[in-house]
Amino acid sequence: MENFLAQMIGKKIDVSCGMNSTFRGDIVSVKDGVLHLQDEDERIAYVAIEKIAAVWEVRDYEIRPGFVTAKKSENS
Repeated sequence: MENFLAQMIGKKIDVSCGMNSTFRGDIVSVKDGVLHLQDEDERIAYVAIEKIAAVWEVRDYEIRPGFVTAKKSENS
């Protein structure tokens, strides 16, 4: 798992460590059995690789200027 995560440095991922523990961030580094994730507020989370159950690569969809999604009302 450590080698796999090291190949993804710089990518944004979601990490699940069980039932209620999920982390999202950009992989900053992987060393000594610890994954270093940086979140949107530039805080670093340190995750024990042995506790990771699943990893998803996050797909960021760009919002194009000028296009607004309207919420459908109940009357229409």
